[in-house]
Amino acid sequence: MSRPLTRVLTLLELLQSNAGLSGAELAGRLDTDVRTVRRYIAHLRELGIPVEAERGRHGGYRLARGYRMPPLVLTNDEALAVVLGLLAAERLGMGTAAPASAGALAKVERVLPHALREPLAAMRDTLSFTAAAVIGQAPGTGVLLALAQASRARTTVGISHRSWRQEHTERDIDPYGVIFHAGRWYAVGHDHLRDSLRTFRIDRIATVTPRPRRFTPPDGFDPVAHLTSTLAQGAYRWQVEVTIEGPLEAIARRLPRSAVTLTAGPSGVLMRAQAERLDGMAHLLASLEWPFVIHHPDELRKALKDLADRLTAAARREAGEPPP
Repeated sequence: MSRPLTRVLTLLELLQSNAGLSGAELAGRLDTDVRTVRRYIAHLRELGIPVEAERGRHGGYRLARGYRMPPLVLTNDEALAVVLGLLAAERLGMGTAAPASAGALAKVERVLPHALREPLAAMRDTLSFTAAAVIGQAPGTGVLLALAQASRARTTVGISHRSWRQEHTERDIDPYGVIFHAGRWYAVGHDHLRDSLRTFRIDRIATVTPRPRRFTPPDGFDPVAHLTSTLAQGAYRWQVEVTIEGPLEAIARRLPRSAVTLTAGPSGVLMRAQAERLDGMAHLLASLEWPFVIHHPDELRKALKDLADRLTAAARREAGEPPP
């Protein structure tokens, strides 16, 4: 959604919630100028929304008396589908910006008729899942939508990308598809910089810029099959799985969400990660205040023991004690 359109809709929200806001007050809330506010008011009037202007010291803009935006008209089945979709997306870690799903759900519930709002609120409050919750890594909404549009239109885009090594590059890609997998979003396509087929984590893409070029994907290419095959091969030396016996949200705040995937389970939170070196993973686990169980690799246990030995030796030296 373009920024001017977003501001026009925000202006409409302000007028519905407040009566008699001056042009200067509206400009301040919209972070724009009074002249632009007048243009937005004109847009609303062109859409048939009766915005009145009152002059004078206590004047301002208001919606015509008695005017209300019509409620969102959904059948019971449609409303249930929307609510369940939002709840499932949150459970799967499929959200984008953190407050988006909660905000969308609140808006849907606010505009529904009371007879439908109460049963849906009951569904939201009582629904349980057998599948474990996933803490996902949310990409930027604008980046995600731009990649989806380019993939559908078959147009090349330029991206600003940050690798897992924190290396920044600018490159052009032909996005063959956008995929959601295990709490993360990916783009699969041809990378012009490397002249090869590549997979990119979308949360590591800062910007997307359209290019005036079109592309044709290979015949029969399946982005999902390519992604799952690439992940199965493992780009890192170590595949780590550890159960941490603590609360999911607290653990998520302590661990780098760009490097791990967290899934709630009956015995704790399952952490999955990839690593080139295990000493860094040992430091990460040792910094947590919760007990944990290592599932694999076994070599991680030795890395933790080596870290414990080094810390013990350092403590002895600090205390002036002879080595054992």
